[in-house]
Amino acid sequence: MRLDIYLNYPGTCEEAFNLYEKELKGRITVLRKHADAPNANIPADWNEKVLHAQLELDNATLMGADIPNAQPVRSAYVSLTIDSADEAERLFGLLQQGGEVFMKMEKTFFAERFGMLRDRFGTSWMLLHGVRETAHPEA
Repeated sequence: MRLDIYLNYPGTCEEAFNLYEKELKGRITVLRKHADAPNANIPADWNEKVLHAQLELDNATLMGADIPNAQPVRSAYVSLTIDSADEAERLFGLLQQGGEVFMKMEKTFFAERFGMLRDRFGTSWMLLHGVRETAHPEA
């Protein structure tokens, strides 16, 4: 069994996935446009919008599409665990551009670096580095 993430965009899926591919060092493996679909019944201005995109990131897959009137996800986050503090800071700085910071990147009781934001495409992110394991008290 495998759990993947699928996000809908209001026409910015390709731009978002190109940024994520470059900055997260992933690889877009699928990028199909609405015009590729046989018998597509869509407005002409949506022909070049994304019908399905797939981005491979190490052991995870992020998928997405352009959907008319799509709204950003408000109560779910794409959580990204990052190998270095410097990379966590770099990605946080990049993703916050044109977006909204919910919690600035900082040291917490559970991680060396942790921050929460919504990027300019409407995707909400949690970035973590150096997650600290805690002992569970005996019941």
